[in-house]
Amino acid sequence: MPYWHRLCVGKIVDSPISMKATKAIFQKIFTKKKTPKIPLDMQDIEEDKINATEESVTTNESEVPNNNTEETAVEAEMPSEVELLKAEVADLKDKYLRLYSDFDNQKRRNSKEKLELMKTANEDLMTALLPVLDDFERAQKAITPTSEIGNIVEGINLIQTKLQKTLENKGLNVMKTESGTVFNTELHEAITQFAAPSEDLKGKVIDTAEKGYFLQDKVIRFAKVIIGN
Repeated sequence: MPYWHRLCVGKIVDSPISMKATKAIFQKIFTKKKTPKIPLDMQDIEEDKINATEESVTTNESEVPNNNTEETAVEAEMPSEVELLKAEVADLKDKYLRLYSDFDNQKRRNSKEKLELMKTANEDLMTALLPVLDDFERAQKAITPTSEIGNIVEGINLIQTKLQKTLENKGLNVMKTESGTVFNTELHEAITQFAAPSEDLKGKVIDTAEKGYFLQDKVIRFAKVIIGN
């Protein structure tokens, strides 16, 4: 008697129908399910599909940009703050050296021009005085022991007038210090005091010992005067 038949003894009626049903039940319980076999062709197709899927995923992963790598490369290409400051300092230093060189050259040129100007400052005045010097030389040659005094005085007066006009053209002007002029310490230099001829001349200029002169508007010599008291 089979094993499954003995299990049913005393519990299931021993009939042909019952035995068949019991046998069918136990066959379902104890029989292993068989995995359906896939044809070889189908297996190859499935494997190709899997390989293709894996290759597609690998390709997509390789195409995805690596942000970390790109950021690192960009940071490596960008100059650091220290490098920027060094470049700025170098640029400013170069500008300073160029500016200092230009300033030094200009200073040297100005000094040279100043020296040349000091050497030739009186050139125009000397050139203007040469004709007056020529007149004095001609007058000296013309004066003889037999010359009339009147002609000599007239010649001297002409030369003096010419000299005065030449100096006036160069900016030299005579300071006016006639009798009765109010004494001014910024223009006059009192050398002595005399008794005033009248009451209205007390504290004023009564005589001039030496004329004063202006060069343009600047006093180049004070007038030496006598004050009434």
